Amino acid sequence: MKIRIIALGRAKAGPEKSLVETYRKRLSWPSELIELEAKKGITGAELMAAEADLIEKTLGAKASAKRVIIALDERGQSLPSLDFAKRITALGNHGYGELVFIIGGADGLAPSIRDRAGLLLSFGAMTWPHMLVRVLLMEQIYRAQTIIAGHPYHRD
Repeated sequence: MKIRIIALGRAKAGPEKSLVETYRKRLSWPSELIELEAKKGITGAELMAAEADLIEKTLGAKASAKRVIIALDERGQSLPSLDFAKRITALGNHGYGELVFIIGGADGLAPSIRDRAGLLLSFGAMTWPHMLVRVLLMEQIYRAQTIIAGHPYHRD
């Protein structure tokens, strides 16, 4: 399984960036973090549209039969870790070799990006800083990998 995370904003050196790298190094699945930044000085709908364009260009025009797009969105499903691992297993069993996670900007994701997603995923009703969401996501991907492998990292 290949993991790609497309995230708006660039992480500065600090604990969040360090934790993301720690979990990336633990993963046996190949992973990539792609950071995108819209031009400065725009806000609201204009910013969301610019971010959507950047994401679309990164995804490419063609949908791949071997990848699934998972967008992090407050309206998405909130899955327990075991169910998240089961979902990843099921996707792999159905021939998907790549998971592309998308973390939007402060205003969220444009409807066009949400519509492309095969799964909308939420980390609950609380609002999280975008840099911390990267850590939460990477840890949950690592946790899913350990659950799938039967490793004792995750405890019921």
